[in-house]
Amino acid sequence: MSGGIEAAGDLATGGLIGRAFEPHAGELVHGAHGSGLCLNCGTALKGDFCHQCGQTAHIHRTLASIGHDLLHGVWHFEGKIWTTLPMLFTRPGQLTRRYIAGERARFVSPLALFLFSVFLMFATFGSIGGPIGSASVQGERNGVKFDTSAEGIKLAQKQIGEQSRKLRAERDAIAAKGGDTKAVDKKIKENAKEAKDLRRASTIINGDFVKADFDGEINTGIASLDKRVEYALKDPKLFFYKLQASAYKYSWALIPISIPFIWLLFPLRRDVGPYDHAIFAIYSLSAMTMGAVVLSFAKVIGLPTGIIMTILTFGPPLHMYKQLRGAYGLGRFGAAWRTFALLIFTILAGTLFFIVLLSLVA
Repeated sequence: MSGGIEAAGDLATGGLIGRAFEPHAGELVHGAHGSGLCLNCGTALKGDFCHQCGQTAHIHRTLASIGHDLLHGVWHFEGKIWTTLPMLFTRPGQLTRRYIAGERARFVSPLALFLFSVFLMFATFGSIGGPIGSASVQGERNGVKFDTSAEGIKLAQKQIGEQSRKLRAERDAIAAKGGDTKAVDKKIKENAKEAKDLRRASTIINGDFVKADFDGEINTGIASLDKRVEYALKDPKLFFYKLQASAYKYSWALIPISIPFIWLLFPLRRDVGPYDHAIFAIYSLSAMTMGAVVLSFAKVIGLPTGIIMTILTFGPPLHMYKQLRGAYGLGRFGAAWRTFALLIFTILAGTLFFIVLLSLVA
């Protein structure tokens, strides 16, 4: 119950913050009048809006107006959202190009949409979970089949136990003959490590990092990063709480991180600049976060995991391709190779963002 209330609060907060960044241009006010003086700057009114400062002619002073503003801020963005969202998913390139060209009053501004989508995503994940649920990992290593589900762990332990007994018997036989047991000892050691790694993987997937027991084996090659990872493993609940809070606060950092990578796709183009790349990045990030929200609800209503994974695999590249081609006026080949490069840049940007969060949290 408390999780649902918290998620609803996050959703309302996201709508209101997004609304704070959303310009009022192009919005009609019911009951507006065009006479008298502007209550903000004192200019004589000539229409529904003050031509000097832009304030609406009709000002509410009732409690009902506060509720009205809240509902509009959270759900409607004064009607623009229903014009923006369809284009964001079906014609992202055209949306980006038209906004850059000057159609600002028709669509929700990129920053407002991004802030709203981020808060909506975290609220959704906090209440119903993400589009990908926890699942067992299956595979085979050194002849031992493993499955990180509860049943799989028992089966793997049984297989490893049998294999260990055979190896020990083989070692005893070799030792009795005075032979070299180094090769068998190595296999026994590897077998024990496989069992430990499997138990550790199962513990992590089940969410109990504290019992994972890494024994000081964290080694990323960067000493400072190793310390931060070890800190996270000591108190994972506190770490992930801080990580989520930081992701809320610093989600905007994805924008400046992404701009240089997008610029690398068009180093010789003088007709596009950093502002164009920023709008492209913000709309793209908004589409990805909103898509994750939609897939989360799709999972709840029973959409097969295979379909969700297919959409997650092919949806982002297709969206990037359409947005690149439409926003920058590219041909098929130019958009295709830039999409491939952008996918790589996305991984790099995401890694940098995570490192930034890790440095802030740990």
